[in-house]
Amino acid sequence: QVQLVQSGGGSVQPGRSLRVSCEASGLNIGDIYCLAWFRQYPGLERERVAGIISGGGPSYYVDSVKGRSAISLDIVKNTMTLQMDSLKPEDTATYYCAAEPCTLLSDIQALGQSWYQYWGQGTQVTVSS
Repeated sequence: QVQLVQSGGGSVQPGRSLRVSCEASGLNIGDIYCLAWFRQYPGLERERVAGIISGGGPSYYVDSVKGRSAISLDIVKNTMTLQMDSLKPEDTATYYCAAEPCTLLSDIQALGQSWYQYWGQGTQVTVSS
């Protein structure tokens, strides 16, 4: 049984940093998986934020977070982390991690939420002064 358990997040002032983590069980992120972060604003669908193909594949970041966010993988802890710096009020949302088996040739940037089978429970990030 696959589970993705999220931790981190919280409330910070604009310009500060936050980290959201996603610990997987029932799958090995050292294998080849499409791993992604989505965020959801109230009343709207989840939107892609960033993603990576584990096992040596590429990563991507949407323009709104590019240059101030980074995904990292800890194979030993089987955990994916999204580090977000220089946070803005518009980053306020519920963040979700997602995972799905894929290949190194998968076009992860094109994969929407409907493609992912496994999801974390969601973590609130609030950026406010």
